[in-house]
Amino acid sequence: MTAPRVTEPTAADVLAAGAVLWRRVPHGVEIALVHRPRYDDWSFPKGKLDADETMPFAAVREIAEETGQQARLGPVLGDVRYAVPEGGKLVRYWAAEARGGDFVPGDETDELRWVEPAQAVELLTYRHDVELLEQFTRLGPPASVVALVRHAKAGSRNQWEGDDALRPLSGSGHEQAQHLDPLLRLFGPDRLMSAPPVRCRDTLVPLAAQLDMAIGDEPLFGEAAYWDDQAGALARFRELADAPGVTVVCSQGGVIPGLVRALVTPARLPGIDPDDLPAKKGSTWLLTFGPDGDLRAADYYERPTG
Repeated sequence: MTAPRVTEPTAADVLAAGAVLWRRVPHGVEIALVHRPRYDDWSFPKGKLDADETMPFAAVREIAEETGQQARLGPVLGDVRYAVPEGGKLVRYWAAEARGGDFVPGDETDELRWVEPAQAVELLTYRHDVELLEQFTRLGPPASVVALVRHAKAGSRNQWEGDDALRPLSGSGHEQAQHLDPLLRLFGPDRLMSAPPVRCRDTLVPLAAQLDMAIGDEPLFGEAAYWDDQAGALARFRELADAPGVTVVCSQGGVIPGLVRALVTPARLPGIDPDDLPAKKGSTWLLTFGPDGDLRAADYYERPTG
């Protein structure tokens, strides 16, 4: 049920998004289930997309509206399709970590319960929700996440006469960086890192300003250093992946496919071809790691508009 390339679906009359919302507790994890009085059912928070809204933003908004929780999006768990009076409906689900908030009962959801996964299986009304929970259980709560971003559009290399490392973002690249900022904030970054080129650092400037975070330097993720020492770059990437929480790294097109390939090849993740790893400007690979450092999920987000 994984969806490595997180594109916006079109083959459905109704689009919705939701999440398996979880939180850490001393004995493991608990799962959030909501009761909908209109249907008298227990399910995961979800809802239809607003006009001009995309799937990941809808998932986070619906979590907040139905549970009161702020959430950090993790890996995509899969899509669920079923028939509704309006036609075919598609709901995309993420795993999402709860980060605090207060539940207020309302007309759509009148009760919120935090339960252990085994209890959730018994309480859930629909089989497809049980299957989503099973997918989450197989992945387990992440030990760490790295969002590997390719810099936004830059000016023409052929028309730039100075040091290529100083080549700036183009006007459309600055727009992409502005659009990339809210997407990356959905993942709840704890630290920001950048390869040396100015265009990499400037891609993260809007995000850094919103989060009031400094951008750290990562020389090995620039193309020149990477090609001189690919093993060292991979070792450094694994060090970042060992850090708890979420790290955002902005790098270049000559680096990202090689790093991702070195991680996904031994992991053998379903739906991912190690020989077909896109890395368009402004795109993001969200890489989720388990407690033993193994890659559990890899989701590719196309570049934002702009």
